Amino acid sequence: MMKKSKKRFSFVMSAILGSSLILGACGGGNTAKTTAEKGSKSEGKTLSFRLADTHPDNYPTVLGDKKFAELVNEKSDGRIKITVFPNSQLGDEKSVIEQVQLGAVEFTRVSTGPLAEFSKPLGVFSLPYIFDNSEHEWNFLNSEKGQQLLKDLESSKMVGLAYYDSGARSFYSTKPIKSVEDLKGQKIRVQQNQINIDLMEALGANATPMAYGEVFSSLQTGVIDAAENNTPSYVSANHYQVAKNLVLDGHQRVPEALLASKAVWDKLSDKDKKIIQEAAKESVETERKEWENMEKDSEKKIKDAGVTIVEVKDLKPWQKKVKPVIDKYRSEYGDILDAIDQARK
Repeated sequence: MMKKSKKRFSFVMSAILGSSLILGACGGGNTAKTTAEKGSKSEGKTLSFRLADTHPDNYPTVLGDKKFAELVNEKSDGRIKITVFPNSQLGDEKSVIEQVQLGAVEFTRVSTGPLAEFSKPLGVFSLPYIFDNSEHEWNFLNSEKGQQLLKDLESSKMVGLAYYDSGARSFYSTKPIKSVEDLKGQKIRVQQNQINIDLMEALGANATPMAYGEVFSSLQTGVIDAAENNTPSYVSANHYQVAKNLVLDGHQRVPEALLASKAVWDKLSDKDKKIIQEAAKESVETERKEWENMEKDSEKKIKDAGVTIVEVKDLKPWQKKVKPVIDKYRSEYGDILDAIDQARK
C-alpha cells in the first residue's frame, strides 16, 4: 500500500510541476511581467493545456473534446492549444477530477455521476425517471437551474463549461422483461451508489454492486441476471451477447460535463475565458450528433444480433414503482426537481 501511495503522490507532484511550467505562461511564474500580463493576465500570450477523457479515441465525448480544442485554437488564432488525452491516459475519472482541482490537469470531461461526490446537487441525475425523454433533459440542462449546477462547481475548484450527452440508461437481462413487474427478484448489477440501491429495492430487484469489468462474465455464469447502461455501452462491452433481453425504459439520464480547473481559469484574461466558454458551448452540437450516430449504430448491432427489444411506451407504471425513492430524496433535491418539472412545459 505504501508503494502505491508513493507512486500516486509522485505522479500527481510530477503533473503539478509540469502544470506549473504551463501556468508560467498565464502569469503564474516569478518572471518579470510582460506588457500583456500587466494589461489583463493571459491575454496575448501563447498557452498550452491538456484535456483528459477516460473514453476511447473515437467515442462521442472525445470527438466533442477535439472539436472544443479545435474551436479554441481557431478563435484564439492558434494562440491557445489544447491537447486531448483519451483512454484514461491521465488517470481515471476520480483521480483526474482531483488533479483538475489542484490545477495539475487543466481540462477534463467526466460524468456528472462521480462529480456528485464533489458537488452534491449533481446527485439529482441519479434519480430514476425524472426525465421523460432527451428533449425534456436538454430543456432542463439549458435552463437557468441546469446551468447553475455547472456554476456551483466553482466552490469545488472546478469551472463547468458545458454538458455533453450520454443518452439514457436501460435494463438488459438474461431473462425476458416485458413490464416493470418482470424485474422483481432479478439480481441486477449496479454502480456503488445509494440511490441506485434504493432504486433496485423499489423495483423489487436485488441490487448487486460490482465492478464494470466483471459484468460480462457474471451475466454469462448467472452470478447476476441483469445490468443496466446506455445502448452504446451495452454493445461496446459485448453484454448484448449474453443478455439478450433489452427494455428501453430510460430510467436514468446522467449527462457528461466539460470542466476547467479553477486554479487555471482564474489566471486567464476575460477575453480568453470568453473564447473557451464559446468554444465549449459550440462543441456540444458535435458531441450530441456523434452520440446520436453511435446510438443508431448500436441499435443496428443489437437488432442484427437477435436481441429482444421492448420499448416502454408508458412510463407511469415505472414512475409509480420508484415514487418512494423520489420521495426519500425530495427534501434534498426539491428545488432542482421542481425546475425539472418546469422543463416539461
